[in-house]
Amino acid sequence: MACSGLFAAPERDIGALAGNGALSGYNRRPMRVPAGRLLALPLLSLLLPGLAACTGTPQPSAVKAKGKAGSSARIVADTETPATPTAQPARDPHSFSHPDEVVVEHLKLDLTVDFTKKILTGRASLRLRNKTGADRLFLDTHGLDIRKVLLDGAAEAKFTLHDEQPILGSALEIPITPATQWVSIDYSTRPEAAALQWLDPQQTAGQKLPFLLSQSESILARTWVPCQDSPGVRMTYEATLRVPPGMLALMSASNRAQKNADGVYQFEMPQRIPSYLLAIAVGDMSFRAFDARSGVYAETPVTEAAAWELAETPKMIDAAEKLYGPYQWGRYDILVLPPSFPYGGMENPRLTFATPTILARDRSLVSLIAHELAHSWSGNLVTNATWNDFWLNEGVTTYAERRIMETLSGKDYADMLAVIGRQDLDRAIEDAGGLTSKDTALHLDIGTRDPDEVTGDVAYEKGALFLRLLEQSVGRQRFDAFLHTYFQTFAFQSMDSDRFLAYLKQNLLGNDAALAQKLQVDAWVYAPGIPSNAPVVHSALLDQVDQQLAALAKGAPASQLQTQGWTTNHWLHFLRNLPAATDKARMADLDAAFHFSDSSNSEILDEWLLRALRTGYDPAWPALERFLTSQGRRKFLGPLYTEMAKTPAGAEMGLRIYEKARPGYHPVARQMVDKILGWRQP
Repeated sequence: MACSGLFAAPERDIGALAGNGALSGYNRRPMRVPAGRLLALPLLSLLLPGLAACTGTPQPSAVKAKGKAGSSARIVADTETPATPTAQPARDPHSFSHPDEVVVEHLKLDLTVDFTKKILTGRASLRLRNKTGADRLFLDTHGLDIRKVLLDGAAEAKFTLHDEQPILGSALEIPITPATQWVSIDYSTRPEAAALQWLDPQQTAGQKLPFLLSQSESILARTWVPCQDSPGVRMTYEATLRVPPGMLALMSASNRAQKNADGVYQFEMPQRIPSYLLAIAVGDMSFRAFDARSGVYAETPVTEAAAWELAETPKMIDAAEKLYGPYQWGRYDILVLPPSFPYGGMENPRLTFATPTILARDRSLVSLIAHELAHSWSGNLVTNATWNDFWLNEGVTTYAERRIMETLSGKDYADMLAVIGRQDLDRAIEDAGGLTSKDTALHLDIGTRDPDEVTGDVAYEKGALFLRLLEQSVGRQRFDAFLHTYFQTFAFQSMDSDRFLAYLKQNLLGNDAALAQKLQVDAWVYAPGIPSNAPVVHSALLDQVDQQLAALAKGAPASQLQTQGWTTNHWLHFLRNLPAATDKARMADLDAAFHFSDSSNSEILDEWLLRALRTGYDPAWPALERFLTSQGRRKFLGPLYTEMAKTPAGAEMGLRIYEKARPGYHPVARQMVDKILGWRQP
């Protein structure tokens, strides 16, 4: 997940342009695609050969319920370990639910996938634990059509679907008794459900069958499942999916490797997860195993290429376990999605979702997998309690990702990733409004703003930089032991900044107040900007890039530059630091020497196209249009459309391209670009 401000879909993945060095990775979030064929063939050609009563609207924490506590059985995974009790976090401002009163402990789904109507229809049954004897259950919904509510499978209950709020959706209020154990809801989604992407056959690799995928983070699970849609609430789940014959159905749960002839699939997730990790995918997919506990799913025409590209996944799992303890989710599989997926990756447990733009045919962009794998400890295992503490998911994960990559590719390579990450952080701070912007603090005050438009690269890179400071201050061995114990102590729990710092000060700093003040730990988390003691990372591997940039600035032709063995990170550093005087003639010289406009590496091409826009290098415009109409990643869309919008001619070109590309973008991506270009639906 990477980006802030308008393009805050934290997602990132940087890889090598040549060779097999592993890269820095990041991830995610939603995008659905209606009819159209823009996002299918161009990128693949690059990759493969290359009802209810409505009363007033309650605020998320405004409606209270009362009563007497009940009890119910609870499914607990064998892999879960008892954790130290923690204080109840503050109520989530992005949820109408009251988990401090009644909490959902288990979800049972029975859904039919209708590709003709582009809806899911069926029943969600939720098992409750009533902590306070409350007489009302509040759930999060957004655009769901609720038909009926049953209590304990028998008694039909009257319910209230409150007025819809633009970001949060509608509170579903259900009367219960202290003895109520199950609430069952018959419902349907709508075609515009923001979490769901419905792809027509023309938008897929095989072009014969449609495709469905979900993206629930941050608060989009409520658009396809009535739930307590807060990262601070964890539940187990099981599901039955009924899909058209000939299609494979997958979820963030136990999965089959083969298609069922009858199109009926059963799933179980015995570990407790937050709602944003609910995931579904249906399409013409097949599977290849890496080893006994990991493998890759992909659209059938892409499966072999994906299996080759991601074959080092088992090595990443081994490296992560040596650092942070046993992998506690059973299997670790990856699903490579169609090009319309709007993020680099999404860490759905047991089934990481990944963009096909990592299939560079040289294993150079696959460290995105290291990032998503690291989420199996940071995020999935210990989860931010609300989106105000998003950094506890992403900052810790980015640090862990680079430690994994250091194990696989060496310290010099990891240092290069850190330098590139610092460049990303500086960009993110600028996008957020500068060093004094409150959105550059790690602990955020999002209020009821859309988390997807606030959380961004600051969380990733400032968070990772803070952990690097701690490691350097106390020593790697001691810090590794601290993180290992942290993950095991708070496994399957939520965490906020206050409790994390209290735990850190006690268990890492030994309650040494002077040391905590010297390290500025509170300023790192709660203050905007970058504290003065931020580590400065030097990369010897990038020194050679600086030498070539100096030669270029002195007039050396591009063909004489020494670039043998450069990875994606070398090239990103090169393109980001081209001399200020670089003009169209120099851009043409660079393009002739290195063929940037024809690059099949999405990271390199994106950076080149940004530079082309800034210098007015119009020979790159055809590549720009191909790129924007062949993939839907917000990481790439936001900066490119923003750059075009800076001039009248650029805005005109952006609107022309967007008119063609927009039908193939997910609603969340469309919402972002609509704002950038001032788009008005004709």
